[in-house]
Amino acid sequence: MTEKKSTKNLFGKGFSLKTEVTNGECPICKAPSVFVSLYKNYYRCMNCGEDTEQKVNGVISYIPISGGKKNLPTLTFNKDG
Repeated sequence: MTEKKSTKNLFGKGFSLKTEVTNGECPICKAPSVFVSLYKNYYRCMNCGEDTEQKVNGVISYIPISGGKKNLPTLTFNKDG
């Protein structure tokens, strides 16, 4: 008889993250920076904390996201206990 093991992770079922880390020049702080993405084509500058959208037109560039046009998902943690 085969025994099934439960492989429930920290976040439970149905939760997956696809993170990407890249580097480039931030259009807001104008400094070379590391960008981290938790959502497709949207990156946060680790230098100034601003959100940008990645555009690929032969050259990868980062465009500032103007307030209110697009609602980005946010990741929050609840600490119970």
